[in-house]
Amino acid sequence: MRFSYLEQITKYMEHFTHIVAAYRYDDTGIRLIFDRDNSWNFEMQRGNSTISIGEVANRGKIYQAPFDILLAKRFNRSTLQHVELYNHDKIIRLSVSTSGSYKSETTLLQFEFTGKHTNVIIMDKDEIVLEALRHIDDEVSTRSVRVGQKLGEIPKPLYEPQHYPLEDVRGFLLEEFRSRNYDRLERLKNEKKSLLHKRLATLQKHLDALESESTLMEESQKAQNGGHLVLANLESIKPYEKSVEVSDFDGTMIRLDLPNGCNSASGCAESFFKRSKKAKQKAIGLHQERANLEAKVRHLELFIQTVSEATSPEEIALLFPAKTPKSKLKTSDSIAEFWIEGVKVSLGKSEKGNIELLKNAKAKDIWMHLKDRPSAHVVISTDKQQLPERLLEAAAKLCVDFSVFQKGSYLVDYTPRREVKIQEGANVLYTNFKTISIEK
Repeated sequence: MRFSYLEQITKYMEHFTHIVAAYRYDDTGIRLIFDRDNSWNFEMQRGNSTISIGEVANRGKIYQAPFDILLAKRFNRSTLQHVELYNHDKIIRLSVSTSGSYKSETTLLQFEFTGKHTNVIIMDKDEIVLEALRHIDDEVSTRSVRVGQKLGEIPKPLYEPQHYPLEDVRGFLLEEFRSRNYDRLERLKNEKKSLLHKRLATLQKHLDALESESTLMEESQKAQNGGHLVLANLESIKPYEKSVEVSDFDGTMIRLDLPNGCNSASGCAESFFKRSKKAKQKAIGLHQERANLEAKVRHLELFIQTVSEATSPEEIALLFPAKTPKSKLKTSDSIAEFWIEGVKVSLGKSEKGNIELLKNAKAKDIWMHLKDRPSAHVVISTDKQQLPERLLEAAAKLCVDFSVFQKGSYLVDYTPRREVKIQEGANVLYTNFKTISIEK
């Protein structure tokens, strides 16, 4: 970001008096909330850092590293004492104070938009590093950033920066948020849809390669009929024969090919019946496999539509949660898992997945379903019964997005799992529910 822009933005920040909340919203992004209308985003990605104003509806991941814990402790509900463009460089330094039980504490928060040194550093009033977004050792750089050490200075730039006046600083920051989000959103949409289309093509290939259930059932019926014909003609059939002429049950003469390896006529009949049973079981298994694959195909088609309709990068991040040690454990491929505000939300991809969710959910978990129509089941894993409204809305939106293709207004019922009684399969009755309206 240009020095001139940072200079004007710093000047604009001087009229704020408090920081309501401070947290990391993604791996390299820090959000400072000054008031209801001012959620500032400091994107500290090396080589692509910027500041913008704008807020997204939900956070998928809650960061709990030492940096994040200290950031919340020192800057949530803090008083902003001073803002400056430090050392006539691309460095914004904020000085805040927080009042504890015994004393007031001063803390510095430094945003460095300086290329390879791009960083966010928390220091005490004596410039001793308390925590940092990026820890840098002596072996890596001549300017280390290590907890417990005094922060060294960055060499001043040798050039004289040009001035680029901004007519409206706030308008510039709002547009920066819109433009950056749009570019990032389109990039993520293309990337994720490409991934999903590959998965869809693989599933469709498996689906198309399945044998025909009707052909197998015909084969089963034919083998069963052959077995009955052999039993009806036991005395005239010799086991060493490859085929025999017999009268079918409608009186017509047919040639019946006998199974190989029969020691007796009754053994030939038993072989026919085994062949019939095997073909029937295979047809039943294929029917279940086809239904499962079709449900997964539909889930992916809904997934692709949901990605296409996303309005922010954070919505897409919610749909593709990062892998954690816990999430790497083997989970059912019939259940999709999402994280909203640090809370796990599970969704059944098929009837099998819905049944698994109902079976494994705890009594206090929140269960969701579209009102009066078939839909995916959704379970919010929590023992809290007073959940934030936006978490409920986000979970209900997942229920809608992964259940119907058509746009419109939908009602989603939700209730604790203990209020849901399973009738048959994934069919349920439920009581003491509340309803939320979702626009798709």
